[in-house]
Amino acid sequence: MPTKKPQESFVIMSELVLPNDTNTLGNLMGGKLMHWMDIAAAISSQKHCNCPVVTVSVDNVSFTQPVKLGNLLTIESKLTRSFNTSMEVYLRVWGEDLSAQYKYLSNEAYMTFVALDPNGRPRVVPELVPETEAENKMYEGALRRRQLRLILAGKMKTEEAGELKALFFKE
Repeated sequence: MPTKKPQESFVIMSELVLPNDTNTLGNLMGGKLMHWMDIAAAISSQKHCNCPVVTVSVDNVSFTQPVKLGNLLTIESKLTRSFNTSMEVYLRVWGEDLSAQYKYLSNEAYMTFVALDPNGRPRVVPELVPETEAENKMYEGALRRRQLRLILAGKMKTEEAGELKALFFKE
């Protein structure tokens, strides 16, 4: 199976925040943002594995700054690492007041997807090969984030998490 680079999964998705997307304060609703983030991350994952994918986890999503009614929302997503059948995707969300020419980071998040075969079963995905120093840093951190996700989901015991042992056990 050929390898792929993070840039091959890069997606930029933009949406205009309309009244139906906002809460009573004129801010983009978190659920609507997560919906758009899920779409962008799924596209990145599908570009990597060239098959259908499903969302298996969403890490902490913190809202640094609200995206206001009438602002442009831009989501950037790309893979940070692929494992056997799963892929971690990093997302950055930007808000932009076009008339004021002001762009701001709204939030960042990691999402995990699993590739599916025609029978709906997990399938092996191509290896991701980072190219830049920043991509290498994200790639290395992905293993720790994965182990933490598996521990929190009850699918891994803390003593099995080699990268995280120092957090749970005294040497």
